[in-house]
Amino acid sequence: MVDQRTERAPYSAVELMICGAARTLEDGKSVAVGTGMPCAAAMLAQRTHAPNLLIVFEAGGAAPQLPTMPISVGDSRAFYKSVMASSMADIMETCQRGMIDYAFLGGAQIDCFGNLNSTLIGGDYAKPKVRLPGSGGANDLASLCWRIMVVTLHDRRRFVEKLDFMTTPGFLSGPGAREQAGLPPGTGPYRVITDLAVMGYHEQNKRMQVLSLHPSVTLEEVRSKTGFVLDAVSPLPVTHAPTEIELRILREEIDPQRYLLGRC
Repeated sequence: MVDQRTERAPYSAVELMICGAARTLEDGKSVAVGTGMPCAAAMLAQRTHAPNLLIVFEAGGAAPQLPTMPISVGDSRAFYKSVMASSMADIMETCQRGMIDYAFLGGAQIDCFGNLNSTLIGGDYAKPKVRLPGSGGANDLASLCWRIMVVTLHDRRRFVEKLDFMTTPGFLSGPGAREQAGLPPGTGPYRVITDLAVMGYHEQNKRMQVLSLHPSVTLEEVRSKTGFVLDAVSPLPVTHAPTEIELRILREEIDPQRYLLGRC
């Protein structure tokens, strides 16, 4: 395990989001990831504070020893030295059995209860303004894994009062709604990490709330880029900036070709 008590360094918004997501993952837990920032976050967690984090990919790779970041869930690197090279059906069965602690998801829209839209923009299913990729395995992961995390940029087009289409369930309409829909008790949205803040969900009303602000960001700025009423914990801390060690691992080990970090 790497000691992270080092000086702070210049970093990008993407690097800050990856570090914030990585710090949420605990040693000895399991996480379902896709490509991009979620995969980078899981790899960073393994190389710092969570060496026993078990990573699974939707396409069937379980517990691989990732040399560098794969560019797709079917990339051969997602199966490198894995304990199981299986299928989507086996991974989803593992989730259904309650064995996956965390899952990273994304979408074009998210509402205050953590529901996600990755299907369409425009409201008319038959003739939308934009047709998006759809659920893939997102609905299954959100329904069956214990804690759901989202890493995304923060703007009013994404953080909306009402979704154009509900692809993936969060807390649905609020307290008790997931359980009434037949989803496993105790599961649901957990964290949303953006380029402005880290957010979680209020224990009673299940609405999204700000847990920490990134350096130099104000609560007013976060609220101005959110399409629904957004509360915050008090006192409201500042997110820890990436350390030299975290940045070195990201830049030199995880994404040396800058497939992801090159977008910064």
